Amino acid sequence: MKKKLTLFTHNILGNSFMIKYIFGAGFMLITFNSFGQEGQVTIDQDPKLKELHTLYVEVNSNSEDFYQIQVGFVRTDAQATRLKSQVEIDFPGWPTKIDFQEPTYRVKVGKFKNALEAERKFIEVRKKYPNAMLLRPENSTW
Repeated sequence: MKKKLTLFTHNILGNSFMIKYIFGAGFMLITFNSFGQEGQVTIDQDPKLKELHTLYVEVNSNSEDFYQIQVGFVRTDAQATRLKSQVEIDFPGWPTKIDFQEPTYRVKVGKFKNALEAERKFIEVRKKYPNAMLLRPENSTW
């Protein structure tokens, strides 16, 4: 019976050493990680990058160079605003706008650079707005 008791006692001592070792190692890792968060990041960027970004925004802001989808046209500004709000709900993240061309307000959605992308989105829009029309850029030969 004494042998079993000594083995049992040795096993308990071995486990407590292991537990102390694991907690000690964990404490050291936490300590090192908490102090390792200090630092400074420096980004060196080419000065022409700002110029390129400005040019990109300028080129992409000209709505005449994009395919758009006209969702509908209405007689009053209030109707156009309601339709625009509904389009923004139906197609979140797509640019929408209202154009006034006498005597109607036209609600347009999207800015698509190429005909393939515009056609794909047009099919999607037509499911919700069957009277929608795909508008091509003025300088397009399509």
